[in-house]
Amino acid sequence: MEFEAVLAIAMFLTAIGALLMGFPVALTLGGVALIFALIGIAFGVFPESFLLAFPSRIEGGSIMQSQTLIAVPLFVIMGVILERSRVAEDLLAIASRLLSRVRGGLGYAVVLVGTLLAASTGIVGATVITMTLIALPSMLRQGYDPRLATGTIAASGTLGQIIPPSIVLILLADAISNAASQASLRTGGGSAVVSVGDLFAGALIPGLILVALYLLWITVMAFLRPQACPPARLESDTPALTFREVALGLGAPLALIVAVLGSILGGIAPPTEAAAIGAGGAILLAGLRLAREAESRLTPVMLLGLASLVLILLLRNLLDLRAGSATHTGAEAAGMAITVLACLALFAAVGAGLLVLRRARQLQPALKSAVHITSMVFLILIGASLFSLVFRGFDGDELVAGLLAAIPGGKWGALAMAMLVMFVLGFFLDFIEIVFVVVPLVAPPLILMGFDPIWLGILMALNLQTSFLTPPFGFALFYLRGAAPPSVTTMQIWQGALPFIGLQLLLILIVATVPSLATWLPSIAAR
Repeated sequence: MEFEAVLAIAMFLTAIGALLMGFPVALTLGGVALIFALIGIAFGVFPESFLLAFPSRIEGGSIMQSQTLIAVPLFVIMGVILERSRVAEDLLAIASRLLSRVRGGLGYAVVLVGTLLAASTGIVGATVITMTLIALPSMLRQGYDPRLATGTIAASGTLGQIIPPSIVLILLADAISNAASQASLRTGGGSAVVSVGDLFAGALIPGLILVALYLLWITVMAFLRPQACPPARLESDTPALTFREVALGLGAPLALIVAVLGSILGGIAPPTEAAAIGAGGAILLAGLRLAREAESRLTPVMLLGLASLVLILLLRNLLDLRAGSATHTGAEAAGMAITVLACLALFAAVGAGLLVLRRARQLQPALKSAVHITSMVFLILIGASLFSLVFRGFDGDELVAGLLAAIPGGKWGALAMAMLVMFVLGFFLDFIEIVFVVVPLVAPPLILMGFDPIWLGILMALNLQTSFLTPPFGFALFYLRGAAPPSVTTMQIWQGALPFIGLQLLLILIVATVPSLATWLPSIAAR
């Protein structure tokens, strides 16, 4: 084995070992890469020009100039604001009361609310902890089997990995797009682009199938073990739900999700602009939620803003509102004028929402949390870029491609091995490290073998989601254990997760067997 290959393998193992020991991810990736680069330069096996070109690569390459990554802070702000304004509490309370007379209704409510939170926040840890604190005590009081209750909450919390808009899918889209471009350039086919919208569209059908499988499992449990998920017992003095409560508590978050995903899938707005819609809508929803508690006079302004947002999207979809167009019909001119007025109303409503959040002392903590998460993501991305650069400088990408090609079973054996490695690493590493370190190494050779990039990205996302739920190291189980009451044992949490792990493995098998589940919707959206 050549010395460069030895250094590449040693660098990868050193980085994994340092991460498992708990060292900071970004500094570990960048520091290990820098140390091995200096070793390579000292022995004359690593070109010094690679390091000299790194700053310009960050500033003018695929990081600072990436339109895809601009959506990350906007979706993070959307998720953090919805989390801190306790929208999840309203969602669960309303859904559980609507399904109170149904056996297993509280379990259905948890899955449905987990789906909505996944589509609203895309942050797994926050969703699991929030659902555990809100739903688990109620499920235990109602007589639910702790195994079924904890398994339902943990599985529903991990939906943020696969239900768009997901931070995982955004970062995975950037990694898969770079891998597809590398594969295309190697074959002389030019540059290939996999957009965030492609992965969002590709993940939608598998994500909804997974939700249906969760609901089906609760239905089966309701028939086979009715004592494990009894109907909810409401207090006699519990007031009936009003239309206003359902519309604002359940309908408004659903409308925001439809607006964000619909604008992407319908071609109305690219993901970055759709993320801005989501952030603005989240501010409005959070402002409305807090304004109701404080009986603020700004509520009508924010309701007008929500209506204006819907109106803007409708007009954009129905009329040609481009100012640079040579000719406009009377309807289009009127639509442009109405859109300008609606935009002004929307800006005023967002300002009112920010004011309400500030008065409730939620704005500054939410923005600090968003800055912290965004900074962490981009610092890891810079460290991972240096790691990938040095690894390729040692011809590590060629080494990985050769290893995958040598695995028995052809391309399917290579895919199985890559998925197994990602699954095991998902026990110990966060999805960000895996997406930035492992995916750039294994995705290009797999795409060269003939696998569709979108389909491959969805399989990887489902794989990471499954590892997040698998005992004994699944991150979702750690989150749940930390927030669950002491009466719930760790073994009960592990046992509760097993059926849902089986459902996720079944979905991976289905998507692997029927690739059109992941590729059909992106092909329709691209037309």
